[in-house]
Amino acid sequence: MKASSLNSPGESKLRLYLDLIRFDRPAGWLLLLWPTLSALWIAADGFPGWHLLAVFTAGTVLMRSAGCCVNDVADREFDRHVKRTARRPVTSGVVSVKEALLLGAALSVVAFGLVLTTNAPTILLSFAALAIAIGYPYAKRFVSMPQAVLGVAFSFGIPMAFSAVLGAADWRWRAVADAVPPHAWWLLVSNLFWVLAYDTEYAMVDRDDDVRIGIRTSALTLGRFDVAGVMAFYAIHLLSWAVIGRLLGLGGWFLAGVAAAAAQVAWHYVLIRHRSREGCFKAFRLNHWVGFAVFLGTALDLALR
Repeated sequence: MKASSLNSPGESKLRLYLDLIRFDRPAGWLLLLWPTLSALWIAADGFPGWHLLAVFTAGTVLMRSAGCCVNDVADREFDRHVKRTARRPVTSGVVSVKEALLLGAALSVVAFGLVLTTNAPTILLSFAALAIAIGYPYAKRFVSMPQAVLGVAFSFGIPMAFSAVLGAADWRWRAVADAVPPHAWWLLVSNLFWVLAYDTEYAMVDRDDDVRIGIRTSALTLGRFDVAGVMAFYAIHLLSWAVIGRLLGLGGWFLAGVAAAAAQVAWHYVLIRHRSREGCFKAFRLNHWVGFAVFLGTALDLALR
């Protein structure tokens, strides 16, 4: 086979699109997936069935990919001044703004098609989730800790998971309140602190660049208390998640999962305490294992009770 046939225009464009949606970097969608699946298992009091598992897994991948498209369009002028992001497809100009937005829209439509197979409250919640996801890339221009906005966006799969399990065929917004119990919203708030922790680690990587170009991040807002802030966010997340889980009747296996997550958090402190780019980025990149530990403990507890 000729080398030229391996580098056709269509193949090259596909490669650029896959780079745009971070296809080779699954950590992003795994950070979304694990708390969503934990909520799905809790709502269903065990395995939720293959349909909902497929909907939420595929939907998570699709919406994270669509979010990358919107984020790169919104940040293209900032990203060109940051060494780590300067070569992103939209920033470097190899993928146009129009192409990125069309790809993001197409992925969102496919994800919405999956949501349509659930129920009315979940469909209604999906509009709120989309609005928050679109708004996040612009929050860093106005909010001192835009990671909090990201935390809501990355945690919205939790109430959607509960509504998909518990919701009925009722299109009134009142049905959403009926389908999403109070503890689902508390789990969302708890998960928000996990997002604050790992995205502050991420922001610590680009601290110098962000100061130069004027972007607001939690790492800059916390200043010299950034490491202490990250550890406090982790502690609030794990402690509150553990308390909520215990109140819901989860037991030893669940707590073992939380303990395994806490052990990883202790290692993260070692990685970030000197604020090196390499250590902070490694801590961020491996954060999905924290979420996996909590999910695994939750799933095992519900299966073996």
